[in-house]
Amino acid sequence: MGFEVFCMGLIALLFGLALAFLGYKLLWIMLPIFGFFFGLGLGAQTVQVLFGGGFLATVTSWVVGFVVGAILAALSYLFYFLAVAIISGAFGYGATVGILTAFGFDMSWWIWLIAIIVAVVVAFVVLQFNLQKWAVIIATAIGGTSAIIFTLLAAFGQVSLSTLLMGPVKTAIQNSWLWLIFFLVVAGAGIWFQFVTNRDYEIEEYNRYSA
Repeated sequence: MGFEVFCMGLIALLFGLALAFLGYKLLWIMLPIFGFFFGLGLGAQTVQVLFGGGFLATVTSWVVGFVVGAILAALSYLFYFLAVAIISGAFGYGATVGILTAFGFDMSWWIWLIAIIVAVVVAFVVLQFNLQKWAVIIATAIGGTSAIIFTLLAAFGQVSLSTLLMGPVKTAIQNSWLWLIFFLVVAGAGIWFQFVTNRDYEIEEYNRYSA
């Protein structure tokens, strides 16, 4: 392993830890990054279900993924309510795709459509019932843990990059059920730590576009 690869892996690992345990307090930094990677995956999966082919297997999927990721990152940075909506929707989308594919279904247009609907519903419920704090804490803890697993698997070269991006937790669990225990422990610890340390702390809503 080269020094550059080691540094990249260390940065990715530290990002995952920061997202899992400090996601709420570092929301304005973390959510644009989270939004970009969610947009990258969403754009690539959209191209996959519409035109066929593998996940991130074509130049088009990469281009669309980067464009969607850049848009979601910008929206997350500019508008607080959109940042919360995006991270809530990402949680709903990812959970739906993960559960359905875990039952043996291949990624297809109807799974994509159901996941999109669930994402919109989850984002609406979070904003409508003022669940932003809990949504950010849970989503960042789970997202950070997924990033940690992604980094560890990629570091040992056990699976391809595209497979990991499509579902790091699912990929890890398929390799060993010990990864499921790891995921539950780290994500649970992240949720608990963020809840305890942010019990009396509230993020100030922002609108950088009007500012």
